[in-house]
Amino acid sequence: MPVFIRYKKMGSDRRGNIMAAVSSPFVFWLCYLLLSSLHLPCATSLSFDFNFSQPGGYNADNFTFLGDAYFDSQVIELTKNDRSKNLSSSVGRASYKQPVAIWDEVTGELASFTTTFSMQIELDKINNVISGDGMAFFLAHYPSSIPSSSAGSKLGLFSEGLTTTNATGDDRVVAVEFDTYLNKQFDTSDNHMGIDINSLISKAYTNTTLPGKTLTSGFVMTCQVSYNNDTQLLAADLQIGGTSYHVSTGADLRQLLPSVVAIGFSGATGLAAELHRVFSWSFNSTLDVHVHPPPASHGHTHAGLFSKHGWEKVAVGIIGGSLLVAALLVCYFICWTPRTRKELVDDWPRDNKEKPDDRPDEDPGQFPQILRQFTSDELVEATNNFAEELGKGGFATVYKGELTRPTRLVAIKRFKLEPSDYLRKKAFDDEVRAICQVRHPNLVELEGWCNHENNPMLVYELVPEGSLHEHLHEGKSWLSWSTRYKIILDLAHALQYLHGRCSKCVVHGDIKPPNILLDSQYVAKLSDFGLARLIDHGIQSKTTTIVVGTHGYLDPEIIKMGRRNSKSDMYSFGIVLLEMVSGKRPTVADHQITIADLLIDVHSAYSSRAILLAADSKLRTESTSDDREQMERVLLVGLWCAHLDPSKRPDIEQAIGALESKDVMKIPPLSFPFKSGRLSHGTDGVFSFHGCCWGTSGC
Repeated sequence: MPVFIRYKKMGSDRRGNIMAAVSSPFVFWLCYLLLSSLHLPCATSLSFDFNFSQPGGYNADNFTFLGDAYFDSQVIELTKNDRSKNLSSSVGRASYKQPVAIWDEVTGELASFTTTFSMQIELDKINNVISGDGMAFFLAHYPSSIPSSSAGSKLGLFSEGLTTTNATGDDRVVAVEFDTYLNKQFDTSDNHMGIDINSLISKAYTNTTLPGKTLTSGFVMTCQVSYNNDTQLLAADLQIGGTSYHVSTGADLRQLLPSVVAIGFSGATGLAAELHRVFSWSFNSTLDVHVHPPPASHGHTHAGLFSKHGWEKVAVGIIGGSLLVAALLVCYFICWTPRTRKELVDDWPRDNKEKPDDRPDEDPGQFPQILRQFTSDELVEATNNFAEELGKGGFATVYKGELTRPTRLVAIKRFKLEPSDYLRKKAFDDEVRAICQVRHPNLVELEGWCNHENNPMLVYELVPEGSLHEHLHEGKSWLSWSTRYKIILDLAHALQYLHGRCSKCVVHGDIKPPNILLDSQYVAKLSDFGLARLIDHGIQSKTTTIVVGTHGYLDPEIIKMGRRNSKSDMYSFGIVLLEMVSGKRPTVADHQITIADLLIDVHSAYSSRAILLAADSKLRTESTSDDREQMERVLLVGLWCAHLDPSKRPDIEQAIGALESKDVMKIPPLSFPFKSGRLSHGTDGVFSFHGCCWGTSGC
């Protein structure tokens, strides 16, 4: 019976799959020759235990120090500690000198490991500077090196730029961070423990903010980081003065890191400064690891290791086996017939040649390595055959699912594709392209994907409190003004990241309350990138011949000119702001091309110098004077963002500045030549409104 071997080429411009029929004897002898050529010996598990405060508990040859890190008497200092000098802009790493195996490239077996360490973050009370930025335990490329421009918020883990939130190749890092400074583009608080997976934006975190029991309270803290190869759960448990903090997340380290890594600690300061110290460290791993023997040490270290000559034999075996494989493959492919070469299988349905868009033909299969590929059977089982529907859109339906390894709830977005339905496939491709390039605490996180021909699926984190729409309009819960204002800022920070802090400007295209999800702490996360577009920074807009979006939130400029850019998102953002304060939906009549009644009503109140009358009456009643000032400011910013002239709208940076400022607002005139009515699209490219006209200037 023939055996089929499937070769996959990932990360190229065109992802290809080759199905080659090979006889069973060929496979048998190939495997036999490979195994007989290697004869790799097995090693025992890695274990070490260092107590730096005890005599003989440490040998400098066991460690590599980089940057400002060094061993000082009975402690490892990760950053500068001479308080008579400037402690700012310091970065250092201390790592175990030998490589550590975390998974086996031959068998795919994962290691389980546990590491425990005691540490301290001490404030610089002499110079009375602000505390920052933090330290971390990391697993990274071996040998360890400090990335360029990694001081301050980067914690010595990541370089400035795209690798900060989407590290690839040798820049990949999995870390447990202890962060003491709030950087709004990455963090949720100025005191938290988080798990970072190839990004400074923690995949999971817990705030360490109990009074007197924070990271900067001065205690010597103890942390245990563990990884279970069966459940693939990475967990960290921190003790601060008798108070426990816990954080965990699922992580398949085979998809995230090379098989052999460096392990250790990093620390960094920026303009803020503090001291970062490690007092003891133990590590135990269950995987058979193949590492160099450490130098003799008085510290307790045990590892099954190869001698120098043993490593030479291993190297010869590996090289010999590799050459044999290469020779056999070359011979086989030389004999491979042209007819067989044509039998390529494309995992993705081919693009319809009739494209109602001017974008080049791109490969939608370029997924980052951090994403897991699920089988359709796995997702059918996870959803109990798609039993519980969470929501439905124009191109896809979202179902609730439960995954194992580790057990967690997810939202599975299932697309229904037809071979001739270009728009549905385009929506899936666009969402993939956009969401794979972004990562932020206020964006819903993509965990994986399933490449089913007619029903491709995306697997997202499940955001438990549902959509903002459910809370505003369906009675799920009453949102106080403080909660609403926090949600507004969360949404603003998501747009700030999408519009200006990604490698490309991401225009979301469908900002509305149903696409704004709330987690258990009512942190807002923007979702649904099905209408998103990637635009190079500096390019003004993209033109589309197909107008898609949600009436009431859709920028009239898209309807008029077919132009979609960041100012289109700002219009939608402005409408959402008005909706958050007023509690009213931006209704339009009969799905015509209209300006929402909500915009007209708020503008009418503004023109009457009583803009606060547009706010929800219950909000006004229960709010303080400071709250009402905030409401008024949000309504003004909403009108500014929804200005009918796109050139007069703010960008997201200006909008955030206006929202957070306490100064008197100065915004462009907002006079609209109407009181109520419907917007129609005239043949002369000018919008008319009950007999009044205006173009795209002078509004």
